[in-house]
Amino acid sequence: MYWIGRYIERAENVARSIEVNSHMTLDLEGEEDTQWRPLVTIMGDHATFDAGYGEANQANVIRFLAFDRDNPNSVLSCSTAARENARTIRSTITTEIWEQLNRMYLYVNRAAADPDVLESPHEFYTRMKMGSLLFQGLMEATMTHAEAWHFCRLGRMLERADKTTRLLDVKYFILLPTVEHIGMSVDDIQWGAVLRSASAFEMYRQKYGEILPSRVVEFLLLDRQFPRAVLYCLNRTAESLHAITGSSEGAFQNVPEQRLGQLRSDLTYMRVEEIMEAGLHEYLDRCQLRINGIGDTIYDTFFSLRPLSGTVV
Repeated sequence: MYWIGRYIERAENVARSIEVNSHMTLDLEGEEDTQWRPLVTIMGDHATFDAGYGEANQANVIRFLAFDRDNPNSVLSCSTAARENARTIRSTITTEIWEQLNRMYLYVNRAAADPDVLESPHEFYTRMKMGSLLFQGLMEATMTHAEAWHFCRLGRMLERADKTTRLLDVKYFILLPTVEHIGMSVDDIQWGAVLRSASAFEMYRQKYGEILPSRVVEFLLLDRQFPRAVLYCLNRTAESLHAITGSSEGAFQNVPEQRLGQLRSDLTYMRVEEIMEAGLHEYLDRCQLRINGIGDTIYDTFFSLRPLSGTVV
């Protein structure tokens, strides 16, 4: 269930990112490579992309991120992996969840074989987002909220936290053409695109109104109520991890709980002004490494067949 949650969340986030970038390029001027290469960077797959595609134009990036079977982070690969994982634990999930995973898998495969999708991909992105949201709703409504459910939420929330930091990082360092654009209309368009990538635009405007970089960072990193903010995701991750291990809040029985508790504490007491002054890119880079490290320790603790050595310090 952990991997199903991660794969479906990853597929949804890829679809969100490509869709928003497609709309944003209509409002921005510049080289096509400048607008599309950051999406490959978000996923950390630029070396694989360069080896197989070279030029980062719209068609190549969409094909790589959506339908490339050799790219483990593509929508097609994630949908396939989620379905395969679900097949191996078929007795654990409900019929409704199994059918929804199959619908997503079959739809992505049909879309991959349809050349018209690359020319007009909006319906594809919309169906993938809604398919993922329907999967989450079915998880909430048809599964007992026991260990298997918590593993799925654990994977989903950890994946979402990682992708939110990557969206912010790419905007800050790559999408901005030059420093002269800061505070201009092009900057507003790009920060608005970041919010839309996380389905955060309306909720941000309700809370802050004017789009300001520091407030966008604060909302997507430190907000405790918005469901795609990093701190919110990590808090839900901790709830599920404690439910799985049986430990209470504040008790760290294993390495994942310890490292997750440290990161949550740092974010809880961090001020956005401190983050911006120290360097947003550097802070986000450290967050990504720590989130990935938590994922590695979760794998070692719950899924690895290797014997564990050492103790929690």
